[in-house]
Amino acid sequence: MRIALLGYGLEAKSAHHFLREKFPNAFFDIYDQNKEAKIDPPKNAELHLGVKNFNSINADLIVRTPAVNPYYLPKDIPVTSVTKLFFENCPAKIIGVTGTKGKGTTASLIASILNRSNQKVHLVGNIGLPALDVLDIIKDTDIVVYELSSFQLWDMNLSPQVAVSVMVEPDHLDKHPDFSDYLNAKSNISRHQREGDVSIYYGNNNNSKYIASFGEGAKKSYANDKNVYVENGYFMYNEQKICPTSSLSISGNHNIENACGAILACVEIAKINDFKLDNTTIKKGLADFTGLPHRLKLVMEYQDVKFYDDSISTTPGSTIAAINAFSSPKILILGGSSKGADLSSLYKKIAEDNTIKKVVIIGSEADNIEKELTNINYNNFINLGIKTNMGEVVGECFKNANRGDVIILSPAHASFDMFKSYSDRGDKFVEAVKQLCYNLEHE
Repeated sequence: MRIALLGYGLEAKSAHHFLREKFPNAFFDIYDQNKEAKIDPPKNAELHLGVKNFNSINADLIVRTPAVNPYYLPKDIPVTSVTKLFFENCPAKIIGVTGTKGKGTTASLIASILNRSNQKVHLVGNIGLPALDVLDIIKDTDIVVYELSSFQLWDMNLSPQVAVSVMVEPDHLDKHPDFSDYLNAKSNISRHQREGDVSIYYGNNNNSKYIASFGEGAKKSYANDKNVYVENGYFMYNEQKICPTSSLSISGNHNIENACGAILACVEIAKINDFKLDNTTIKKGLADFTGLPHRLKLVMEYQDVKFYDDSISTTPGSTIAAINAFSSPKILILGGSSKGADLSSLYKKIAEDNTIKKVVIIGSEADNIEKELTNINYNNFINLGIKTNMGEVVGECFKNANRGDVIILSPAHASFDMFKSYSDRGDKFVEAVKQLCYNLEHE
């Protein structure tokens, strides 16, 4: 048997280990569009680098990595992925979480609440371990929480028992041919559900509702005065108080809504797996989770100025949510490389929100952002362009800040023009903030 692995990152490494055990006599080829391998390939595989397209692959099975569009693969060879292999072999019930903004936080909140319920939980996907790495230790009484991107869902033919769709807006249009393709890929989270399954969606977002509309699972919304919602400062479930919203350790109204989705997912899996979930458990689970790196995370406070790292925000909606999370005067770091999104709603927000004192623009899209802001008569910006560095960016922000201000890195763009990834961008921001504060303290 000849197996082709497309790309060799952590997911492909995980797939190789899994398939090597399943097919000990198989021959492996690794095809990568990069001219250099990201990590060391296995010794028992042939490496093909700088591959321009995958049409000429000779294999009995192709293992697709998430970023590879399945439409561009040979039609006469079976194609699988880490996600498909996991769903086909997992003995436990799966809660899948997708969306554009908040899926990582929602998945983490679900895991946190279930951990407080004394359930054995495995958090996998983009946010946790590569799913196949933990498959051997999962029991049928366990629960898997799987964060799922559109790329992982692109060609899925199985759906989780509990599907959660959080806020959805146009994204990854540099990879998907159009927004319809993006939505249809995400819809696979519910499309293959069976009777007895549940599809949960964010009730204030029509795209989320559309994703949940497929399949045979029951449809349940949250955060729109149905099922789990907020009333007078309390999380509510079917008109009964659960706990105060202040129990949640992370800031922002969007995270309160994410918590509503997480609570509803836990309620539904408790019904399916037949275990008790009380209000005290939910409250403790919400309090336990203190946030993920680069997701509106407080870096530090210096001279009454707070620095927040929201580098994961690569869409206009996520940056608008970050702006709305604070009533304090704000300095916003905006820009990077384009993902093909329509930013008009964000520009409108910047122009109309009088709490935004200054916008510091960076990256390859900096001049385009300056042009759009100027066109709507917003001139309170500083364009540092692409040749800047994070130390200069943070210094410029602090120079324009007063006591009580909030400085937010929430770029609404991808990071690959200046950084290796959104996490690298966030790490550089954190380093720059700490260095600035140290230098000022020791002047």
